[in-house]
Amino acid sequence: MKPLRIGDISVSLPIIQGGMGVGISLSGLASSVANEGGVGVIAAAMIGMGNIKNKTDVLSANVNALKSEINKFREKSKGILGVNIMVALTDFGDMVKTAIEEKVDIIFSGAGLPLDLPKYLIEGAKTKLVPIVSSAKAAKILCMKWLSKFNYLPDAIVVEGPKAGGHLGFKPEQINDPEYSLEKIVPRVIEVAREFELENGKKIPVIAAGGIYTGEDILKFINMGASGVQMATSFVATHECDADIEFKKAYINAKEEDVAIIKSPVGMPGRAIMNGFIKDVIDGAKKIFKCPYHCIQTCEVEKSPYCIAQALINAKKGKLQNGFAFAGSNVYKIKEIVSVHDLIEKLKSEYERAKNNLKKTI
Repeated sequence: MKPLRIGDISVSLPIIQGGMGVGISLSGLASSVANEGGVGVIAAAMIGMGNIKNKTDVLSANVNALKSEINKFREKSKGILGVNIMVALTDFGDMVKTAIEEKVDIIFSGAGLPLDLPKYLIEGAKTKLVPIVSSAKAAKILCMKWLSKFNYLPDAIVVEGPKAGGHLGFKPEQINDPEYSLEKIVPRVIEVAREFELENGKKIPVIAAGGIYTGEDILKFINMGASGVQMATSFVATHECDADIEFKKAYINAKEEDVAIIKSPVGMPGRAIMNGFIKDVIDGAKKIFKCPYHCIQTCEVEKSPYCIAQALINAKKGKLQNGFAFAGSNVYKIKEIVSVHDLIEKLKSEYERAKNNLKKTI
């Protein structure tokens, strides 16, 4: 695999470990991926909410937890560190400022268009800004906005298809429509990136994400023009993942028919592993909760059948009777927990085998 270049950063292994909240990808997983040559990513979403005592503690708890995880990463790795910060977070600005002040290598930002992300850059900052989009239209709008308002273009673009886990940037009817498949949207986003590259002289690598599972998948998108891939689901079933063992077991035990699209309280469809908690909600049950903090801007607390932050925190801790696990469409293919090293070696072998097989057919 060729290295992935994002500005002056060279990633020897063109694999970005996707950011998974709440608390699924922290310093443990991120540092392990970075040590293998990829980009390790800490998810900032509600990162400190497992330890808060009251509402006034939330912002400082999240900021302090992010700083703590960044420091832990640096104790374990000298590799490349990314932080995933969702646009929909109420504390989005504070988390971005913290990541930049802590001099992380890359900020990945999706769950909405991060139209004002460059405004947080400070003098001398070398943090790269990488938006996550789900269409060429979104990529074009964002590039035009950044260019006109900040004279800045994305350092790379992640294009995430509808097979991803967690919240999806698609309408429910688009998720299974072939016209919105990753194979369709990646070339369109690459075309938009090339237009801005030619006009402005800045390289904008495009990274494919959502449903990428094997080395053969990686080769397919590299050959399509992508400069790298982002993968998340596969990294959950690793020893180094920061989730509880019961969360990992939910991945290993999942069957294809267990993978479902759910309606999230934040107003977006999401892909998750069906369990008793989700079935109760579908059947009309309302889980009694107190909103600890209005963490997602689009969440209508009064109408929500449950607190998604608390459900995801419970799941991360292994309390799946009171929560659920988000996962990508290929989760049912996972059969065992392995090390990050072994997973990446497997991906490399699959990639080389697919590459050699392709040569034989040409």
